[in-house]
Amino acid sequence: MSIYHRQPVDLSGLRTYPLASRPSKVTVRDFARPLAEEDARQMRRWLDSLPHLLAADSLRAVAASIEAARSRNRAILWGIGGHVVKTGLAPLLIDLMGRGYVTAIATNGSGIIHDFEIALCGWTSEDVDSVLGTGDFGMADETGRWLNEAIAQGGANDCGVGESVGRWLAEREPPFAAMSFLHEAYRLRIPVTAHLTIGADIIHLHPQADGAALGAATHRDFRLFTALVRDLDDGGVYLNLGSAVTLPEIFLKAVTVVRNLGHSLQNFTTANFDFLQHYRPLTNVVRRPVAHGAGQGYSLTGHHEILIPLLAALLVGAEPQA
Repeated sequence: MSIYHRQPVDLSGLRTYPLASRPSKVTVRDFARPLAEEDARQMRRWLDSLPHLLAADSLRAVAASIEAARSRNRAILWGIGGHVVKTGLAPLLIDLMGRGYVTAIATNGSGIIHDFEIALCGWTSEDVDSVLGTGDFGMADETGRWLNEAIAQGGANDCGVGESVGRWLAEREPPFAAMSFLHEAYRLRIPVTAHLTIGADIIHLHPQADGAALGAATHRDFRLFTALVRDLDDGGVYLNLGSAVTLPEIFLKAVTVVRNLGHSLQNFTTANFDFLQHYRPLTNVVRRPVAHGAGQGYSLTGHHEILIPLLAALLVGAEPQA
């Protein structure tokens, strides 16, 4: 029994509302569109005209590392924060999945939530400032109810968060499933791991949240992610896109587990893409894992909605004509 006088809040009385009634800032109408190969080749020619210096050369080097990893069947792991989904980039990621440029995806709770809402109704991202004062932030019923349901059901079948939500979407085929990286990754059997910070995501506020189920599922995903990181050895690539804290911390811990267990983890590439270069991505992704000759790290600074399409154009534009 707890010795504390104060007892935890009872969440059973929380009021929710239908997701369809919520104004959202992001819709699939605004999402990026993958380039056709000829258009990508033209774009690549333009990118080749940029100076062979500094960030332009870093972008080329990251693309070349990804191309080499694909040709050698090495791991290409994409770590994405929720902002990557909110800036309409899922269609590009899905296109790159089909082309073999993505072997696995890691994300956080925000990435899962935004992608799930896109699959359900084609929009996401509520206006927090306008609803926080009324206590309605995060209270869309379907988001909390069905994501917790999916994770609990998947966990009972020894699946992590990413696989559980992907399976739930694949079984129900909601209207915008084809715009969901979770749905498409599950269809293509590409692993997705989701790394939750319990209490930080809106689905943890809902009465359906089961802390034991969430914890077990996300811990399984950490162990799966560590196995995927092991496959970076000798030519793999890890990209951190828009996660300033969670994924850099998870990545560094996975690196140390791999090496502690006696596996080689050398000669791989890391890169951080973000609007600001924060401490943890720089140290935990770009510098420490590839130190002492273990590989090469790159930092690309800019808007996701610009930088990631540029990277995708370099990759698709490099493919030989049929």
